[in-house]
Amino acid sequence: MLISGKGRYAITAMMNLAMNDKQGPLSLADISQTQGISLSYLEQIFARLRKKGLVRGTRGRRGGYRLGRTAEAISMGDIVRAVEELETADESGFSLHQIEPEESLVDPYWKNLQGQLYGFLDKTSLAVSVAEAQIPSHLLAGMQAPTAQRDKLKYS
Repeated sequence: MLISGKGRYAITAMMNLAMNDKQGPLSLADISQTQGISLSYLEQIFARLRKKGLVRGTRGRRGGYRLGRTAEAISMGDIVRAVEELETADESGFSLHQIEPEESLVDPYWKNLQGQLYGFLDKTSLAVSVAEAQIPSHLLAGMQAPTAQRDKLKYS
């Protein structure tokens, strides 16, 4: 798996913050309930997002979290990198102590695929992802959303 569950949950939570940014801070309890993500898991995710400056917290009764930068200035790659535990894995996503000698034969393939994935995620802003998520899927069928100015992935 190229993006962990933690990465997907972080993307989901950040999209929730971006969609509700004008309403003020959102509590983790609200995000947990809305998205069906465990509160304790969200706390771990938001600690990493806060450390990277992607969110900022406000204490108090009306406190919660807001985006640390504009949605246009946050890439999906920023979000995934903030929460993925790459310090114990190489760029291919394999844990360094679990790689068998024969698995090293596929390293170039995994590194290439991971590089293409992060290249795609780095070109996709949180704002574009939110805009695309709010367009009904039947309208997107067969066409590319106008806000998504991206190169197609090359698998060569």
